[in-house]
Amino acid sequence: MEVLKSRLLIRPRDAAATTAFYRDTLGLAVEREFPGGTVFFLGHGSLEVSGQGDGTSSPDLVLWLQVRDLAGTLAELRAKGVEPVQDAQRMPWGLDEAWIADPDGTRIVLVEVPEGHPIRTDTR
Repeated sequence: MEVLKSRLLIRPRDAAATTAFYRDTLGLAVEREFPGGTVFFLGHGSLEVSGQGDGTSSPDLVLWLQVRDLAGTLAELRAKGVEPVQDAQRMPWGLDEAWIADPDGTRIVLVEVPEGHPIRTDTR
């Protein structure tokens, strides 16, 4: 199988609130919009908010977002009223992680890869 592009689809309970969270609160760039949905740019993939969900989030689904500055990102989010579910900490595998959730409770891990970590790559 040759994968050309990937996209994670979220079916929110309240599409307007969830779209606003990803667009305005997290500041994700809109890749495209269509009747009934919005697709956000996620680096090498996309996140689509569309349709209607039943309002339950799966504890098995986690959105992993790598950021350059975890402390700065958390400060920006707190200023917008987002309190972390778990504050930033260095994990046993060497990554700095903090956890937040979207309006439906979908768990989002914010990750900073510290200097010297084997997966650190600066793509600028």
